[in-house]
Amino acid sequence: MSSPNSVVEKDSKVEFKQSDSNARYLISFSDLFLRYGLILTLIIVSLFFSVKTTAFASIDNLLDILRAVSILTIVALGVTFSVVVNGFDVSVGAVTGLAVILAPALMVIWKIPWYFAVLISLSAGAVIGYLNSVLIVKFRIPDLLATLGMLYLVQGLQMSITKGDAVYKGMTNPWSQERAIADGVISPIFLKFGQGFVFSSENFRGIPVPVIIMLVVAILAFIFLELTRYGRIFYAVGGNYEAARLAGINVNLIRTIAYIISAVLATIGGLVLAARIGSGAVKAGDPYLLDGVAATYFGFAVLNARRPNVFGTVLGAIFVGVMLNGLTMMNIPWYIQDVIKGLVLIVSLGLSYYTTRR
Repeated sequence: MSSPNSVVEKDSKVEFKQSDSNARYLISFSDLFLRYGLILTLIIVSLFFSVKTTAFASIDNLLDILRAVSILTIVALGVTFSVVVNGFDVSVGAVTGLAVILAPALMVIWKIPWYFAVLISLSAGAVIGYLNSVLIVKFRIPDLLATLGMLYLVQGLQMSITKGDAVYKGMTNPWSQERAIADGVISPIFLKFGQGFVFSSENFRGIPVPVIIMLVVAILAFIFLELTRYGRIFYAVGGNYEAARLAGINVNLIRTIAYIISAVLATIGGLVLAARIGSGAVKAGDPYLLDGVAATYFGFAVLNARRPNVFGTVLGAIFVGVMLNGLTMMNIPWYIQDVIKGLVLIVSLGLSYYTTRR
């Protein structure tokens, strides 16, 4: 016959097992949410917009979303490279804007061939990235302050190129004392990088060229960071700067390369944007800074990666694009969209820091 103490002991063991099982269930559910929560949220948001607006789920609209986020994705991948090495480049929006104004200005005002205009713009972006790295690596200025200063400098350069004017066919040459009409044009070949389609057919409009460029950049970035020894070195520098230095890694060189890549990708995004709008607009790249930061920090939480990564950045950019497209189709005012974008940034930063501290 069992004693009362043994019965109580058995009951306590059963309760302990049940509570332990419940705790494990809660932990596994939490991990599951952190791993797939953002992907599930993207699916739910997409389904919601599909129900509210029947045109949302059409192939053409989905391709329009990808085309809309292609520039953001490219810029955000540039931010990702700087964050991978534990830096932060806030000049990417200004660098994007510089490319938007510089390439068209070279073609329209100075009648330079489009391929030289592209090369000059890419070179300018690389120089800006290098200057960022010099300020950070050589002069040891904090990343945020160095790139913030560069942001204002590049914005000033944007204004200086055309004296604040937009660039378009038939514009007045700002550098002509007689205020003559600039007789250059933006090359039709250049415009195809932003407005063209490939794989078109009678019943299919085709895939936008910006989407192809985005995919190529994303695939190359993924291969470099995830599948090569150099990518592992980048993550090593970002994970523990001093340990990487003691291991013989040239940490200054790696950080320099990261900032150059960041600026070059921002320039590519600006070139695609200029080709898409078919003109040059001052400060057109500024909005891509905050959206790019939001997309990058989404990457920390996607699949519970706990670090910046290409897949998470691309998914974050698509998430932002899906929300803005759906809200626009629902006729939500633009100022409400800005509020929602701010909330998305707060949530993405919160999730990223929460996952990295667990």
